[in-house]
Amino acid sequence: MWRKPAAIAALALLLALQLVLADRAQLAASARWRPLVATLCGAFRCSVPPWREPAAIALLHRDVRPHPTLPGVLHVSATFRNDARWPQPWPALLLTLSDVDGRSVGARAFVPREYLDGAPTHGGLASGQSATVAMDIIEPAPRIVAFTFDFQ
Repeated sequence: MWRKPAAIAALALLLALQLVLADRAQLAASARWRPLVATLCGAFRCSVPPWREPAAIALLHRDVRPHPTLPGVLHVSATFRNDARWPQPWPALLLTLSDVDGRSVGARAFVPREYLDGAPTHGGLASGQSATVAMDIIEPAPRIVAFTFDFQ
């Protein structure tokens, strides 16, 4: 008689495990569930999608200046840090340039291979890791006076 409840409990446990593993991508996106999903995937040799939290990337320094020797070229530099609890992939860097009147005259999202001079050599930004990037871009319009950086 005791076999039936034990079998039902075992099957319920297996079903719960299967649901967690099947929905691991969505669950791993939650800070609450990620540790459990990572532990289970370690035991069952499955993969956990990378953590993505662009809002946890802190911009420490940013600068856009005319290139010292190339007219019509801007030198862009930025330093940012991953303040998330877990490593995350290199973000896309969205640069928006504005003119004297506050109008956006150019915007572009740079993918990691563009601002890192090639494909990233390692998986991403570790928790607490900082990175400094620099690149030269063509000035899209004269009289650029403002700029913003965002991460995607």
